[in-house]
Amino acid sequence: MPTLNVSNFNIVCATLGGFITLFGLVSYLLKEHFYLGEPLISLIAGVVFSPHALNWIRPLEYALESEEHLETITLYFTRLVLGVQLVLAGVQLPSRYLRHEWKPLSLLLGPGMTAMWVSSSMLVWAMVPNLSFLHSLAVGACVTPTDPVLSNSIVKGKFADANIPKELQRIIIAESGANDGLGYPFLFFALYLIKYVGSGGEGQPGGPRLAMGYWFGETWGYVILLSVVYGAVVGWIAKDLLHWAEERKFVDRESFLVFAIALALFIVGTCGMIGTDDVLACFIAGNTFTWDDWFRKETQDDSLQPTIDMLLNLSVFAWFGAVCPWPSFAHSDVLPIYRLIFLGVLILLFRRIPIIFAMHWKIHQIEQKQQMLFVGFFGPIGVSAMFYLHISLEFLREVTVDGVVREDAERLQEVMKVVIWFLTICSIIVHGLSIPLGKLGYHLPRTLSRTTSSPNDIEEPEPPKATRVRDRPEHIRQMLYHRERQDRGSKPQEQPPQSTLHLGGSGLQSEMTLSPAAASAGIDGELSAATQPRHADAEKGDHPTAIPNGDISVADGTFR
Repeated sequence: MPTLNVSNFNIVCATLGGFITLFGLVSYLLKEHFYLGEPLISLIAGVVFSPHALNWIRPLEYALESEEHLETITLYFTRLVLGVQLVLAGVQLPSRYLRHEWKPLSLLLGPGMTAMWVSSSMLVWAMVPNLSFLHSLAVGACVTPTDPVLSNSIVKGKFADANIPKELQRIIIAESGANDGLGYPFLFFALYLIKYVGSGGEGQPGGPRLAMGYWFGETWGYVILLSVVYGAVVGWIAKDLLHWAEERKFVDRESFLVFAIALALFIVGTCGMIGTDDVLACFIAGNTFTWDDWFRKETQDDSLQPTIDMLLNLSVFAWFGAVCPWPSFAHSDVLPIYRLIFLGVLILLFRRIPIIFAMHWKIHQIEQKQQMLFVGFFGPIGVSAMFYLHISLEFLREVTVDGVVREDAERLQEVMKVVIWFLTICSIIVHGLSIPLGKLGYHLPRTLSRTTSSPNDIEEPEPPKATRVRDRPEHIRQMLYHRERQDRGSKPQEQPPQSTLHLGGSGLQSEMTLSPAAASAGIDGELSAATQPRHADAEKGDHPTAIPNGDISVADGTFR
């Protein structure tokens, strides 16, 4: 006998499929008319489906009621999304882009990221009570990288095409792709010092010498440099292999289009095996893969990659809405809600804008102050912050004393969960609503003015100059006539002779008085071309000259 099988798998498939289907029905309206991106809408949907509302998506139940398992699932999910996104970001850039634009990228990734890290850390240190500056450095490192997922939603679409120059779009994509992987040195500088120096290095002997040895040797040498080399080699080999297969007609169109996504999955998996930076390797591989611009041009009109991109975005932000620790924002021992809100505002204002303002004159893609403000403000915090948060939680669980997590490491975990989650949600909401609210603020005063004004107060559109001359008083026309005669060196006559032209069209006729100059000059331009056949007919009969549409303009006593 058939029974209702309400399993978690069935509920998740039905919920996610139904949401994406409904979103697809109005996606163009939401994105191109209301300028609402996928991240904000998906986040709201995730909250609605979460245990805090409808309870259709139950993340903790999927993780077997284990917070640690849930954090691991979120870490792997963010790795997957970032890997695919960054390969696609690298593919979007023109040929040899990293080599051609190394100067502005060096500024954004060197002084830019350092200043963002320090400013974010100082704000966290100032706002979170009983937090050491070393711990605040770890929190600030997680929110330093700009998110490529949210950046893509800002630099794509009708608004971006109309308001953001292509060069500026590309430098934003390149920066967000590269600085995601380069967040490792900032984060592990703080984490190694916390482990080997914090609390006197209790349970972790070695001191600052060992901490800096790990930072230079493991983080910079193994994680960063190896990932750059590995990504470049894999991307180059993949490019040559695809060229070889395409020249011999070995690859079909479907496999050709999905090649970059498969490359991303391969790099995420292999880098995870050897313990290097899969995020940075994916971006380098994507840019190397399209070094000759061949693959980018072959796939720029195809919709498969944007479709995969959209599905991942909708899924990951819906997951964020479901797993976010919403109650901890209001009921937390870390800091009260009003401090959280104030910290979010300060981070959005002072994390990135000051350093972009200081360097924008050296970045040739930023040509105006409005563009400087745009680049400074739209440095969103999103999937990359969640990635580094869970990397940090995984590391801090290993800072133990006699098999128990050390007290300062446990305290830092609590602070990072609350602060980084809140800053991520704050960025998704604020950056997701900035463009719609900006557009609304631009159009709303005009709309209200038109609505509240009486019909008599509404100004008629100013007619063309030629039409206004018809309504000029007689003495004005006489003055213009006398001035015209004086300019020609002739004495004005007391009363200029008048000529009459009959205008007609569509069954309507009228008369106009013309100056002698206009009468003798005849009709020129478009009017002359329109009336020449009628002139010939008028010479044979007694009918007045007719103008087809009666659309004639007179200015200063002469035809125009």
